[in-house]
Amino acid sequence: MAVDAIVKDGAIQETASQSSVQKAASSDNGMGKDAFLQLLVAQMKYQDPLQPTSNTEYISQYATFSQVEQMQNMAATMELTRASSMVGKLVSVESINSAGETSRVEGVVEYVSYENNKAYVSIDGTLFSADDVIAVIDENFYMADELAANFMTAINDLPSLEALTLEDKEDVEALQEIFNGMTSYEQSFINKTYVEALQAYVERMAVLVEEKEEADAENAEGEGDTEEGAVAGAGEVTGTENSEAQTGNTETAGSAELTESTEATGSNGNDGETEATGAETSEGEVTETE
Repeated sequence: MAVDAIVKDGAIQETASQSSVQKAASSDNGMGKDAFLQLLVAQMKYQDPLQPTSNTEYISQYATFSQVEQMQNMAATMELTRASSMVGKLVSVESINSAGETSRVEGVVEYVSYENNKAYVSIDGTLFSADDVIAVIDENFYMADELAANFMTAINDLPSLEALTLEDKEDVEALQEIFNGMTSYEQSFINKTYVEALQAYVERMAVLVEEKEEADAENAEGEGDTEEGAVAGAGEVTGTENSEAQTGNTETAGSAELTESTEATGSNGNDGETEATGAETSEGEVTETE
C-alpha cells in the first residue's frame, strides 16, 4: 500500500520525492522562447510610430528567437538522454525540502518520465527530478563498499583481545571466512587497520583453543590415574578376601579330617577291645567246662 503523505505532530511531512518534484517544477531556467516571443510582440505593438523598428531588426530578433528555441530543445533532449541512460543503474538522489533538511535516497532507476521539459527518474515507484541525481553508482562498487562497511562494523562489535573468549570463536571464524571469500577488489575497500585487527583476533583465538586442548588433556590424564588407583585398590581388597577365604577353607578341611580320624580311631579301638574281651571270656568258659 502506497503512502500518500506522512503526518508528524499534526503536520504533513514533505517527502524527498515531493521536494524534488516541486523544486523541478518551480525552477526557472531564465528567459525561454515563449517569454522571448512575448517581448517581441510587445515591442512591435508599442513601438514609436514616428520611429518604427526596421525590418532588419525584426529579422535579427527572430533569428535570435529561433536560436533560443533550438538551444532549449537541445538542452531538453540532452537531459532526457542523460536521464534515460540511468535506467537500470544504481543512483543516489539528494533533495532539500522546504525546511532546509537534506535527504538522500539510493536505488535502481526503473524508468524515466518527461514532463514540462523536465526529466524525472523513478526509484521504487517514486519520482525524483533527474537534476537531483548526484551520483550514478556501479553495482559492483556499491556491493563492495557495503560489504566492507558491514565487515568493519562486525570487527568493531568484537570484544577487545584481552576480553576474547572461546565463546567468540564462531564470530571470529565467520569474519575470517568472509574476508577470505572476498575478491581482491572487495578487500581493497577495507581499511588496513581492520585487516590487521582480524589477524590479531585469529591468532589470539588459536592460542585460546590450544590452551583449552592442553587443559582437557591434563584432565584426561588425571582421570586415568584416578581410575587406575581405584582398580589397584579393588584388586588388593579382593586378594585379601580370597586369602581369608582360602585360610578358612583350609582350617575347615583340617578340622573335618581330624574329626574323621578321631571317629575312625574311636570306632576301631572299641571294636578291638570288645572282640578281645569276648574271645578271652569264651576261652575261659571253655576251659572251665573241660
